[in-house]
Amino acid sequence: MPTIASDAAGGLNVCAFMDMLAYAEGTSTSPITQRDGYDIIVTGIDGRHRFDDLSTHPFTGGRSSIVINRKGLTSNASGRYQFMLKDWGHYRDLLHLADFGPMSQDRWCIQLIRERRAIEPILAGDLATAVARCSNIWASLPGNNYGQPQHSLDALRAAFILNGGVTC
Repeated sequence: MPTIASDAAGGLNVCAFMDMLAYAEGTSTSPITQRDGYDIIVTGIDGRHRFDDLSTHPFTGGRSSIVINRKGLTSNASGRYQFMLKDWGHYRDLLHLADFGPMSQDRWCIQLIRERRAIEPILAGDLATAVARCSNIWASLPGNNYGQPQHSLDALRAAFILNGGVTC
């Protein structure tokens, strides 16, 4: 479950959508997480990665990005919602985030959902529209061409409902 309260998130469906994202990105279900995915770094060809210092994005200090495929593609996606370092400074300042802890990650996630105009469809239970609007942010959602494994809308709907979401 997200750390943020459902009323602060915008409703139970928003929290369920956030849980669905964590499932889709594989963070909340990672066997190495100690914090429900808030401490997970993208999986690389060398295995799974976790971080302990939640004071800032784990790649802020110059840590090398993780090689994620045999073609040499790299990523520094981190946290429950797999945020990229290139976006950290902007959202840290915009949202006045004190750290990279669970509450900050939740608030950032909600901001991205809001920017994609997906809050209203989520609240209305229109998961297909919400997923489509967010698919260019999260590679695990169907409808993008990032070349990474994607979950079907049916699998996402099942995760959404399992986490308390209500669809139309």
